[in-house]
Amino acid sequence: MLLLLAAALAFPQAQDEDFRVFTEHPRLFLRAQRLRLLRRERQRRSMRWEKFETLMAGRARMPEPGLSAALYAQVTEDWSACRPAVEWALTNAADLRQQALVFDWCQPSLGENESRQLAARLERGIAAARSSTDLADVRSRALAAVALAGHLDPLAERELRSIVVDWWRGKVVPSIKSVHAPIPLDRTYDLFELFHAVRDNINVEMREALPAMFRSLPIVHVLSHYPATYPAPEGDYRIPAFKGGGEPDLTQAARSRAAGLAMVAYDTNAQENQFLQGWLIQDRFLLQSAFGVPYEFLWANPYQPGLSPFYMPLYAYDELSGRVFVRSSWEEDAAWFGYFDGEGQRFDKGRIEVLSPQSASGVEIGPALIFQAAKQRKFKVEARDVDLLFVLGLKPGARYDVEVDDEEMREERAGPGGVLRMLTSGKFTGGLRLKPAGVPPGN
Repeated sequence: MLLLLAAALAFPQAQDEDFRVFTEHPRLFLRAQRLRLLRRERQRRSMRWEKFETLMAGRARMPEPGLSAALYAQVTEDWSACRPAVEWALTNAADLRQQALVFDWCQPSLGENESRQLAARLERGIAAARSSTDLADVRSRALAAVALAGHLDPLAERELRSIVVDWWRGKVVPSIKSVHAPIPLDRTYDLFELFHAVRDNINVEMREALPAMFRSLPIVHVLSHYPATYPAPEGDYRIPAFKGGGEPDLTQAARSRAAGLAMVAYDTNAQENQFLQGWLIQDRFLLQSAFGVPYEFLWANPYQPGLSPFYMPLYAYDELSGRVFVRSSWEEDAAWFGYFDGEGQRFDKGRIEVLSPQSASGVEIGPALIFQAAKQRKFKVEARDVDLLFVLGLKPGARYDVEVDDEEMREERAGPGGVLRMLTSGKFTGGLRLKPAGVPPGN
């Protein structure tokens, strides 16, 4: 009955919401304020603009030719620069996302026939992506729908309503809340492209369905990167955590930086984003590859004030997903621990170690002591000076009787993501034992 009542209350809200696009071209990512900023960056000959201009003027081979050429045309207002973008967007090599950007950003250069052809391609692309629940496909479908507003209004409104109401609120949010299957960290950039497109054009805030998760996301984003810098020929990278160890993917590292920049651009006032901005806006990490330069120029705002990451906490805990990240300091030689997507990792001295979930040993990193409890429920450690204790891999939401040597037994509840977090008195010594609450002694 409660579920039916909730659905009944939600339905009128969805019906009352207006999913009509109210903006003019360019609509995608280039709101008037951002476009003014980018054009000023050109006038000032900023470092980011010069890197972008050098690639475009030198006819470098760009991994995303539609996005790059169309962005260059919007900033320079040289609409002839859109010709290669339009020609490419009308080929079979073009993807739906970039076709949408070209259609939106290159409107001043589109002839009537080209506009009709490209609109038809966007309509077919939307139809082909409609059955997909993959985030990247949904994002591309949303961008195409926004781009087509004013040309095919009923289609744009229908698709945006379906994405927000049926896919996001009807499938993704309930899955995150009940199954604790969060958006993968390496898809954060796709998610924020979707958020920007929806909020900027129909004024719907998709984050409000999961406020706590998105409030903690900027700190999670920062802490989810390994501490050590990765030097590459084109510049230094921060590497986002990835499962299984091995060699880092520098394209994914660039996307992760772009995700942080897009996150700050989405909400510049949030304190968490000001810490994120302080962590991002260091010139040594500026993206300099042909893939990364357009994103660096598009999203970075070097005039946005940021707070020093040295004042951030040394740990991040997303209760809903159960992700935990801890580092020993903000120096690049810091030790680091990450627990995400069911895998525990330790990073120290430039090496990733994937930890066995059966290990009974605690991992001490900075302010925290972490145990993995896939099978173990009893742990014994030497004296440690820690402020936090995490037990990972428990039953989500379950209550446990917790016994710590020299302390009274107490009952604690694991979070929705199966993680138990406890504050300590500053000194942890001896043993820790857990058992499901209410189980008689000896069982």
